[in-house]
Amino acid sequence: MKIKDAVIREKYSSRGGGVEIDLTPYGYDGEKLSAYQNYLGGGMLGSVQNDCTITDWQGNMELIDKAMELKMLFCRNMGLSPDFLDVMRPERAY
Repeated sequence: MKIKDAVIREKYSSRGGGVEIDLTPYGYDGEKLSAYQNYLGGGMLGSVQNDCTITDWQGNMELIDKAMELKMLFCRNMGLSPDFLDVMRPERAY
């Protein structure tokens, strides 16, 4: 299954937004993974981040790969360049 087919919620705007997928098709029944971007103010957007309903998901390589794939989908749908995936870009303004 392509990741775009698992999207259950999405919102894109000039002030950031997010996209969320259902992880059930990948064997994680009822769990969700999201990619989002915060608005920092002054017309600046933060880096694209991920979150997941699974505790300690960042220790699971399969979920890390899905998270990166979801980040790239988010950037593509927002019309952003890959530099927003850079971990050195601030996530939030405070």
